[in-house]
Amino acid sequence: MPEIFRLFGFSFFFYSKEHEPLHIHVEGNNGMAKFEWNGTEFVLTEKQGIKAGDYRKIKAAIDENSDIIVNRWNEYFNR
Repeated sequence: MPEIFRLFGFSFFFYSKEHEPLHIHVEGNNGMAKFEWNGTEFVLTEKQGIKAGDYRKIKAAIDENSDIIVNRWNEYFNR
């Protein structure tokens, strides 16, 4: 399970046997979320137990690091 980074007590990662479309999972603080890449930005597709303040931090971190996330996905799955 490649972890991209860890912030605010959350792990940002994808599973080693993932599927398209490109997406990232976030888990921590008794919550989880999944964001899918739409070609321009990451969009929330699942969320459980994430508080509003944490969601804002998570979304900002994903937006600020979207190029890293996309590059890591491509490096890992398109070797």
